[in-house]
Amino acid sequence: MPDHTRGVVPVIGIVAGEASGDLLGAQLITALHLRRPELRFEGIAGPRMIAAGASALYPMEKLAVRGYVEVLRHYREISSIRTNLVKHFLANPPALFIGIDAPDFNLDLEIKLRSANVKTLHYVSPSIWAWRGGRIKKIKRAVDRILCVFPFETDIYDKAGVAATYVGHPLADMLANYPARDVAREKLGVRPAAKVVALLPGSRVSELESMAELFVATASRMQTVHPQLEFVAPMVNQATRGIFEAALGRQSPVRIKLIEGRSHEAMMAADAVLVASGTATLEAALLGRPMVITYKMPRVSWWLMNSRRYQPWVGLPNILARGFVVPELLQDDATPETLAHAMLDLLSDDARRAGIESRFEKMGNELRCNAAQRAADAVLSYLPAAAT
Repeated sequence: MPDHTRGVVPVIGIVAGEASGDLLGAQLITALHLRRPELRFEGIAGPRMIAAGASALYPMEKLAVRGYVEVLRHYREISSIRTNLVKHFLANPPALFIGIDAPDFNLDLEIKLRSANVKTLHYVSPSIWAWRGGRIKKIKRAVDRILCVFPFETDIYDKAGVAATYVGHPLADMLANYPARDVAREKLGVRPAAKVVALLPGSRVSELESMAELFVATASRMQTVHPQLEFVAPMVNQATRGIFEAALGRQSPVRIKLIEGRSHEAMMAADAVLVASGTATLEAALLGRPMVITYKMPRVSWWLMNSRRYQPWVGLPNILARGFVVPELLQDDATPETLAHAMLDLLSDDARRAGIESRFEKMGNELRCNAAQRAADAVLSYLPAAAT
């Protein structure tokens, strides 16, 4: 029988595939270390998880691709990483494995580890309620328990016979008492009385390749109509910043303040946000920011994904509200003209923005459950007791 504790110190295998998973992983590691400081974590981790104490066997950026075409382009490298991780964890079995989101990578890894008697938890349910619902069969094979961040998900898993725990959304806890707009503007050097728009075109290089030009062109049109508008665009890293700056150079002059990271400050400072569909839409909602949601990807990827979705919304705030609280302009509907028009309409309607902010406040209250602590409770229930 393999030694899942590697001596006296339990080791937890952990894999996150993008910036949002890195944040959730860091919060979970921190919560676990408060209770069990001796725990070790290794796998695929981003900078936040590494700072919290994880050891990265591979850099997280290797998994940060999205869409069928992009995944196929990187398939060989990603498949090799997963194969090597399986070999490592089978040769050095962890006490537990936690896959954080990234289901296309983690579920296959979890199946192989679980078949070798490694307990597996998956943190953040794949969006089986939005598309590819058949994956629940694969999830059932892959995980001992799934940790859900939205309250409606546990019913789906209960019916399928998959152990599931609702922990709430860590972002709702983290953003509950975020500094007010005037504080965010002061930190960013934005005029207190300005009309401000935050631009969030995505966190992956592949997203910026599809959307940087669109976001810059939209800002240019908006600034032509309202020259006093101020734009702030947080960039995740130098690679995404370089793509955005190249798009800026190809457009007619437009004033956009680029910043490194600090996306929450940028959103909080804004009157409205233009945001790529993804976790950032939920972050904007939890900060109470009215927004327009957009997305573009290679046409083949869009056709394949769109043909499999089950509901009319793609943005998380609209999915949770079960209605179009904020506009969504996707793929062919996402043009500089349509996006500029939607954003300017939002900026000109104070009552509408106030109504959206009220809806988002209620949403945040429902998702705020001390998620990292509840997730840590679930993880600890699968670990051997601490040595005395």
